[in-house]
Amino acid sequence: MQALWYDAKGNWQKAHDLVDGPDGKIYARIHAYLHRKEGDIWNADYWYRRAAESRPDISLDEEWEMLVIRLLKNS
Repeated sequence: MQALWYDAKGNWQKAHDLVDGPDGKIYARIHAYLHRKEGDIWNADYWYRRAAESRPDISLDEEWEMLVIRLLKNS
């Protein structure tokens, strides 16, 4: 959740630093979103695969919101 907060505040690097290292599908999923936002689709797709998901066909804002809702439901 913290990574998504930093992303919303415009600090992509801090958001990336928080998810770059920890293991787990949710970290990979947020990592994928961040690389998609960065425009690095090849890298994003790698992380979507690590999260066992496909790149969604929605806007970045919609993806961000979807991830926040997912995290809130699982907390």
